[in-house]
Amino acid sequence: MFDSKSRYGAITRLLHRSMAVLILWQFLKLGDRIADGEHWVGRTLVPWHISIGALLLVLVVLRMLWALGQRHRRPPHQGPGAPLVKGGHFLLYAGMLLMPLSGLLLMLGKGYGLKVFGVQLVARSGLETGWLAALGSLHAPLAWLLLALILGHVGAALFHHLVKDDDTLRRMAG
Repeated sequence: MFDSKSRYGAITRLLHRSMAVLILWQFLKLGDRIADGEHWVGRTLVPWHISIGALLLVLVVLRMLWALGQRHRRPPHQGPGAPLVKGGHFLLYAGMLLMPLSGLLLMLGKGYGLKVFGVQLVARSGLETGWLAALGSLHAPLAWLLLALILGHVGAALFHHLVKDDDTLRRMAG
């Protein structure tokens, strides 16, 4: 259940994998935008975008709290690349937190209200709040940045597995 020096625990792996699947789902929105909403993805998966984003916000906060509690159980990052690894993980967590927050600001700033899994949390006002909408406008550029960070993360994991032949990827596999 808990992390160790040799592998990530069940909770860490569950959070990592479930968030990976949900984030991949969220990125289907990019394809829908390219197809101008006329693709089957836009009619089936994209309507869940806001609800999944809200779920991801909860999960990333839980994941950050869990990681904070597990930090002493995990092996320390060593070597000349350690600052890069720490910085990369910081940026990934920041991106995973800022994406749903900026989406929330966009919805509220544009006066759209907020409906999550069918529950109306904030009523639609139709009134734009400039500063909220301006902060929310960072949502799309942040998506591209998060996508680049995720691709770098996957690339680094594959590099460790295929080139360095170390246990980095196997630690997450369990």
